[in-house]
Amino acid sequence: MAETEKTNASFEASLKRLEEITRRLEQTDTPLEESLKLFEEGTALVRTLTGALDDATRRVSILKNALEGSGATEPFDADRA
Repeated sequence: MAETEKTNASFEASLKRLEEITRRLEQTDTPLEESLKLFEEGTALVRTLTGALDDATRRVSILKNALEGSGATEPFDADRA
């Protein structure tokens, strides 16, 4: 599996898990301790997903600039972003 496919699968799996957490937290019968653990997990997932979306936005910007000829192209480096 290519790296991009792995990233997409990971993003989709994280998003699905966040949706599950949201549904569980919306239920009124979820015990407090479980709700706190789910909230912590959800917060970490939001940070991860936001970072992935930010990286994708930067990649699109780089590609768009390259197509428009408005700048030198360089490979996207997630560690440097």
